[in-house]
Amino acid sequence: MSLPATKLCRQLLSFSCRSYLPSFRLMSSISYEYQALNVTVPSPFVFNVEMNRPAKMNALNKEMWSEIGDVFTKLDQDPNCRVVVLSAAGKMFSSGVDLSDLTELASIMYSEEDIARKSLTIYQTLRQAQGLITSLEKCKKPVICCIHNACVGAGVDLITATDIRLCTEDAWFCVKEVDMGLAADVGTLQRLPRVIGSQSLVNDLCLTARKMKSAEAERSGLVSSTFQSKEEMMKAALSMADNIASKSPVAVQGTKLNLVYSREHSVEEGLDHVAKWNMTMLQSEDVMKAAMSAMDKSNSEPPEFANL
Repeated sequence: MSLPATKLCRQLLSFSCRSYLPSFRLMSSISYEYQALNVTVPSPFVFNVEMNRPAKMNALNKEMWSEIGDVFTKLDQDPNCRVVVLSAAGKMFSSGVDLSDLTELASIMYSEEDIARKSLTIYQTLRQAQGLITSLEKCKKPVICCIHNACVGAGVDLITATDIRLCTEDAWFCVKEVDMGLAADVGTLQRLPRVIGSQSLVNDLCLTARKMKSAEAERSGLVSSTFQSKEEMMKAALSMADNIASKSPVAVQGTKLNLVYSREHSVEEGLDHVAKWNMTMLQSEDVMKAAMSAMDKSNSEPPEFANL
């Protein structure tokens, strides 16, 4: 593009979009106060959701389940959030479901109530738990998951609903449910085959409940990178989040939505879906901003995009 054309595009864009330029805020106006989660904003548009039950090895109890669903539903709608980093406090990522909460389910199963009514209550309980995990997948903002040390049972359900997974070298993963006398029922059996891509390996992990260590997890594609320490992992995750957050939210959120849709549909259906998406989104001001930035070699700073 010639210099006069570049200047003209910049003037037109400034005229049409000047009232929509983003203003960075360190914290959203939405409340993110929780008991089992710690939510912070380490940099503009990047939110860190930290599971915060270190004394209980971040076991997922009823409160944490509920808060996870709530926070990702809010982050999905928060225009000041563009990327989420999911991590955990303490010595491990998660020991799985909090067994003390299973007593409530046991009281239903062993009650004298009619079996049809008991079964419906259990079904509704399981579907609710599934929905809370699915809230990570439904969140339009990319979720980068940081796993250190143990990730067991429900922890695996949780991470398979995220978009990018990183782990430390001491991390290990275990689909533990078969050792507890049940089939995993909150997402692992449905998502892990799509994440790893090897049905044989998935069957191996889910039927034996063996540990998968970090090197095997990286080879299989469960995680994309491993790090020597949690500190190095978090630094890399936040750097990646900053990179993603600097890009057009229209482009990033559209990419996630279409990746998730295409995973569950045929190639032809996915192509039609993204064509219908882009027949509107290609008209966004972000396309012109990104194009101008790529053509303007005199400016190394990324363009600023309005919130979405």
